[in-house]
Formats: sequence, structure tokens, C-alpha cells
Amino acid sequence: MASKNIDPLSVEEPPGGEEEEEEEEEEERGAGEWSRETEVPVKALRAHSAAVTAARLCFSDSRVLSCSSDRTAILWDVESCRPLRVFDGLHSKTITECALMPNSNRMVTVSWDKNMVASDLETGQTLWRCRQAGLLTSCSASSDGRLLVCAADPQNGVYISDAASGRTLHHVSDHHRSTITRCRFDPQSQRVATVSADRSIRLWDLLAQKTTVSIDSNHGNVVSDCCFTNNGHFLCTASWDKSLKLWDLQAGGFRSHGGTTLQRGHEGSVSSCSFSADANLLASGSYDRTVALWDMSSVCQALILKGHSHWVTDVSVSADRKLVASASKDRTVRLWNIENMEDIPEVMEKRRTEGTGIHILKCEECGKPFPVSRLQTSELLTQCVFCRLKSPSRYRPQPPPLM
Repeated sequence: MASKNIDPLSVEEPPGGEEEEEEEEEEERGAGEWSRETEVPVKALRAHSAAVTAARLCFSDSRVLSCSSDRTAILWDVESCRPLRVFDGLHSKTITECALMPNSNRMVTVSWDKNMVASDLETGQTLWRCRQAGLLTSCSASSDGRLLVCAADPQNGVYISDAASGRTLHHVSDHHRSTITRCRFDPQSQRVATVSADRSIRLWDLLAQKTTVSIDSNHGNVVSDCCFTNNGHFLCTASWDKSLKLWDLQAGGFRSHGGTTLQRGHEGSVSSCSFSADANLLASGSYDRTVALWDMSSVCQALILKGHSHWVTDVSVSADRKLVASASKDRTVRLWNIENMEDIPEVMEKRRTEGTGIHILKCEECGKPFPVSRLQTSELLTQCVFCRLKSPSRYRPQPPPLM
């Protein structure tokens, strides 16, 4: 079925018919079985009764944590695709996002009911509940498991809290000029990145307790999501303008030449993005009902995954880069087995013919040639992505330039 552009502000449901029949056929096949009707095997996880707002692979990729507009969160078993525990009664309105607290069996959920709630995934017990001043749109846990951050609307601010108690440690009000769509700790737990409907990116430094970087993204619409590479050198942003951009935060080159736009964007607004642990793969979800996989060596799209019957709202890549989880307004979470993606003819052909808008440079570290987008070319970019990711970060937060 051909994809079609969908207005992200539309409240119309997609037409039924063939899509509903496909869902019934999938249910008949039974949970836990890989569907091999597409080039990439896929499983559908069904238990939510409304749009799924987030999905996270976790616990060595053996589990998926999801949350939904149906006001529930579910911990799933990847192998059987069955719910292990359903968290009901945590919130009275849509759960907008969920996050795992590292080094623990705990999760945090945030909601339009203004509450941030911490729960024990093993016992199902509610550990603490903290009510903030606004509708909560996003949350994230620091990599050391000590801190949480959530974004509030219409205050356009963030709350940074103690993960053990929920006590607010910092409140940054009017951080953006419009709704904050996503907040993320960097991997070193030193900064909080936020993106917004005002199309800007901001990095708030936890030690300095102030904004140290403010970027006009030049996206043409709402910036909907952001994600860091594991070393914090790069940030990717997704936007309703149907594009994704890559920002080199280590070298600071974005100050002079901006971000690198990924080649061949989605046909619809991009809702979400997620890097693999080695930063060689990026997954993105879109309102065009697809998940895109991006080869970061060429900064180009490698494969499109089709199967959802409504907007894709979130994506997550497994630590071993074998699975991608996607959440959708079609009430499902889908697991895509991409372990053998390199053998798909479409991917092989793109690797062979790729080159449009790409320069080939020689890495000063390993001596190997590497491709970069023309937008990324500068005297600051002298190493391939592998050497850049291996080298220790020399980044030190600097205040924005004087206007």
C-alpha cells in the first residue's frame, strides 16, 4: 500500500478495510512468531487499547517497555511478545513517555495529568509520585541513574529531580519560547539537551546550572525529538519538516556551518530518532507510517520498514543492533529483526551507488577514506566516524557567542 502524507495535527483516523484485515491475520498467526512477509522479519505486540506513545528495548534487549494514551505502561517479553506486567492506574491521562532508570529495576512515567511517577518493574509497586506545575511532555534518566529530567507545558521549562525520591533539584522555567517536545541527558550526565516547537536546541549544563549552548536548528517546523551518540559527540534532531539533522557538538563546527541534513528524508513529519550503541546506525519514525534506517558512514537512508497502519511515534535500537522497536498510533509495538539487513538487495544497491552530495576524505588517524556530506565538510572534520567515536571527548561547554 502506498504511503501518504499525513498532517501531524490531523485528528482523523486512517481508513479501515485492508489494514484492519491485515491486523486480524497477524493476530491469527499468534504472538511470538516472526512474520516473514516482508524483507525484514517483524513481530507485532498487541495489548494497548490506544496510541502507543513510546517503546524502549531494555534488559539486554530481552524486554520492551511501552506506554500509551490508554494510561497504561507495559513490560513485554521480546521472545513471546506477551505482557509480563501491565501498569494501570499510574496516571489519569495520556502517558507521554517512559524511561528506564539505569542500574535498577525501576521506570519513570510522565503524563498530561502533570505527574511524574516512579515504579518498580519487578513488583509493580509505585515508589513515589511527584506533581509538577504543567502537562509533562517528555522524560529522561541520566546514565548514572541518579537524576531524572522532565519537560512541562505551557511553562516551556524542565524539572531536574533526584531519581531516588523524586525531589526537584532544579527548575528551569521559560527555557524555550514554545513547547519542549523532548529532553535528554547526555551520556556523561553533564548536560540536558532540549528541543522545542520553537525550532531551537538548547544544552543546559548541570555543573554551571545554566544554558551553555543555544542553537537555531534552521529546521522548517517543530523539532520533535533528539538523541545523542554514546560518547556525546553528536546529537541528531528530528523535525516535522520531514528531515533529520546531525550536529557535531565536539568540534563545535555547527556554529559556522550548522547541522548536516541526512540525505533522502521521510515523506511525512519525523517523530522520533534513536542511535545504535556504536553510532553506525540511526533509526527514525515518521507520520508517513514508516521506520527508516540510516547508514551513518554515508549519512544516507539505507532501508525503509513498512507495516504500521498509522503514525510511528517512537523508535528504539537494541544494544546488539539486531532489533528495532517502533511504537505507533495504530496501538501496536513492532519488533523488526534487522540482523541480516546488509543482505537485502535494496541495501546492497544503495551502498554500491551512493555518492550524491558526498565528498570522500582521508582520515588523518587511520588513513582510510570516509564519506561526508558536503554540508559537513570543513577543516574541523579530519577523522572518520569510527576514529571520532573512539577518541576521548575534548568538548568543554562554552557560552554562546556574543550577539
